[in-house]
Amino acid sequence: MRFVKTVTAGTGLALAFSLAAPAAAQELRAADTHADGYPTVEAVEYMGELLSGWTNGRLSIKMFPGRQLGEEKDTIEQTILGAIDINRVNLAPLNNIVPETAIPSLPYIFRSIDHMHKVMDGEIGQEILAAMEQHGLVGLAYYDSGARSFYNTQRPITSPADMKGMKIRVQNSDLFVSMIGALGANATPMEFGQVYEALKTGVIDGAENNWPSYESTRHFEVAKHYTLDQHSLSPEVLVMSKASWDKLSAGDQQLVRKAAALSVPEMRRLWNERVAASKSKVMAAGNEVVEEIDKQPFIDAMQPVYERFASTPELADMVQRIQAVE
Repeated sequence: MRFVKTVTAGTGLALAFSLAAPAAAQELRAADTHADGYPTVEAVEYMGELLSGWTNGRLSIKMFPGRQLGEEKDTIEQTILGAIDINRVNLAPLNNIVPETAIPSLPYIFRSIDHMHKVMDGEIGQEILAAMEQHGLVGLAYYDSGARSFYNTQRPITSPADMKGMKIRVQNSDLFVSMIGALGANATPMEFGQVYEALKTGVIDGAENNWPSYESTRHFEVAKHYTLDQHSLSPEVLVMSKASWDKLSAGDQQLVRKAAALSVPEMRRLWNERVAASKSKVMAAGNEVVEEIDKQPFIDAMQPVYERFASTPELADMVQRIQAVE
């Protein structure tokens, strides 16, 4: 909106000029199931600080951590609808919405964290982000999720045979359900916030996650056996609602992308610090941690999972392209 103001110069000549009304401040709502202080939460808050600084407070982010806006399945739905503007989620809950996200979620597809970074920071990662747009989401960036490994209340896991009959909590993902079944265990889909009590009461025997999640949720207090099989190195993803995105000017969209990109190295720095602290705390508690195992029997068991979820020529080609990255 523009306002016209008329003033009279000393000569009596009326001069008119227009004043542009300042753009309204916009606060973007962001969700994360992780608690306040978690690296992904702090990274999005850092992104908000950048946006606020660049725009003199016109653009900012209000973070709602710790499942305040719901579990990941709920927040994804809200993000697609535009009730949540920015959301940090694991790729697994997106598998049934954006098929391409299933490929980096495949067990043992990444050989190392460095391999994952090279793939997801490159062309393949950008393809997957772009695929989200037709599903109501704008992919902004990838955050580290570390290596997900199995932990349980029963016994050390050194081979798939040790998992036979165990009830293992998984995310609401058909891929993760299939992975657990292929290893001979019983998959139990369950929301993240319910896992501690389920482990404590014996509703489930185990779960799988990274060092910081194993420690910060106190799961390590009730599930003393942790095996570093590192079946998933799949990253987290930062997405924005397409409905919210389309309301931004082209200039603001560019600022959001720039802030998201700059938040990635900050997140990774915080993540590495957090992994070291979490590992130290768990080891000090005396938990039994199996750090070296033969992964090949686990990898061999995944053939039917790959056949099911890389079921089109395009997805199968993406698997081969990821494996070919050195």
